[in-house]
Amino acid sequence: MKFQNPITIVLSLILVFLLCAVVYARKDEQTLTLTGSTTVLPISQYAAEEFMAIHPEVNISVRGGGSGVGIAALIDATADIANSSRPIKTKEITACREKGIEPVGTTVALDGIAIVVHPENAIQELTLEQVRKIYNGEITKWSELGGPVKPIMVVSRDVASGTFEVFKEKVLEGDKTRPDALMVASNQAVAASVAQSPDAIGYIGLGYLSKEVKALNIDGITPSNETVISGEYKIARPLYMYTNGEPKGLAKQFLDFILSEEGKALVEEVGFVPVN
Repeated sequence: MKFQNPITIVLSLILVFLLCAVVYARKDEQTLTLTGSTTVLPISQYAAEEFMAIHPEVNISVRGGGSGVGIAALIDATADIANSSRPIKTKEITACREKGIEPVGTTVALDGIAIVVHPENAIQELTLEQVRKIYNGEITKWSELGGPVKPIMVVSRDVASGTFEVFKEKVLEGDKTRPDALMVASNQAVAASVAQSPDAIGYIGLGYLSKEVKALNIDGITPSNETVISGEYKIARPLYMYTNGEPKGLAKQFLDFILSEEGKALVEEVGFVPVN
């Protein structure tokens, strides 16, 4: 029986290890994970599909969960990009830096938060103050707004939602949501709840509007891409993608794609406002 030289065996093992390391590094370079905002989700999914069609060697995974979940995933290094429909909070920045992460946000689109009701609801318009009073519990019946003598079913987003944070700031102005409000985990869930309930009211991103719900004019302004761009519609916000440091590698390529002319067309196609 012929024995191999121990040095040869060690060198062979080192070579195998280095080859495996190169393979795994190459795999990581071709993989991108996005987690977070359900508002940003349609943009991420559509852009990922188109980007992978152009670059078949790349694998992009997109998950929802809410803006807070996305930023937590960036902090825990389980996501390359955190999707967020609100600016990152000071306490989240602190948590990032404690883990050696420097969060940098890229604005990928603009959005309006539409106040929606069932299509059978006769109400066409509300003021911002009326919406606030509905959500804080001061107004409880549609008859107080010129509608039928029926209780208003309030649908809201949960506390992990960036949309909820923006709604709380721009509409509630510090008030608490009435305790019997139905709190749901996504824009889609809000739209579905309102579509199934003639007495319901909810709020969703522009990209989730459909014939299944009716968007109300607020203070005389229709929620639309045009009124968001002009600044006339007041319940509006930027949409972000956060990375650890300035975007680089595959993350930068993907963000550059979203901000390209082709990417802007995709953003508009899914119902949001491209950034210039």
